[in-house]
Amino acid sequence: MFQFFKQIREFYRENKKSTFWVYITLRVLVIICLVLQLLQGNWDSVFLCVLTLILFTLPYLIDRRLHISLPNVLEAIILLFIFSAEILGEIQNFYGIFHYWDTILHTLNGFLCAAIGFSMIDILNQNEKLSFHLSPIFVAIVAFCFSMTIGVLWEFFEFGADTLLQTDMQKDRIVSSISSVALNPDEKNIPVKIEDIEKTMIYGNDAQGNAMVTTIQNGYLDIGIIDTMKDLLVNFIGALVFSILGLFYIKNRNKYKFAENFIPKLRRKKA
Repeated sequence: MFQFFKQIREFYRENKKSTFWVYITLRVLVIICLVLQLLQGNWDSVFLCVLTLILFTLPYLIDRRLHISLPNVLEAIILLFIFSAEILGEIQNFYGIFHYWDTILHTLNGFLCAAIGFSMIDILNQNEKLSFHLSPIFVAIVAFCFSMTIGVLWEFFEFGADTLLQTDMQKDRIVSSISSVALNPDEKNIPVKIEDIEKTMIYGNDAQGNAMVTTIQNGYLDIGIIDTMKDLLVNFIGALVFSILGLFYIKNRNKYKFAENFIPKLRRKKA
């Protein structure tokens, strides 16, 4: 294991000097966080720290196993994204402290996934052994669809975790108005609208089976649908932005070289 991490360190020193200190700094911060969570006995957080360290090895494995080189800017963003989502978002509760933290990450995820989808098709397009060649507009469409598919699959994962494991990955929120046909007293397909909800009362039992009453002030509790739709919407925006950027890039690679900072490329094997 130590030999493996030594190989990664040498890889960054030799090939990724500009992202070397980003990798080292983030890894040290995660290890510090891991030790603190161990001392506090927060085993869920310990698992997230270990998972983060494993995810940090992905750029190295992609380069060595798949011979795909990630641009330094893209790699730094990926490392920061992992750190922001797992360590800051989950363990340090940035999702709760900063209302738009989750929105920012989902927007960035849409952008990054579109870049990955774009690069896969672009690499295939440049392969002389393949007989097909997609036009720039179709490459952009595939990149967009790839990103949206990843976004939808992630929302499936959040829903599954919340349903089976009783987590709250979808982040419920309080909403002050409602419009629903379920509230129509005549059971007609006409929504009943309620504005400025003052409070709702929830009657149930706690984990020990004791009766309890929970009062929600200034609204009712939405159970994740708003968060899901918001995540998909910002994923859509991120995917659309990169797909348009990628479309211009593939039409004129010399003029839009900025896009190369986000597009993985097939690494030429040494002779």
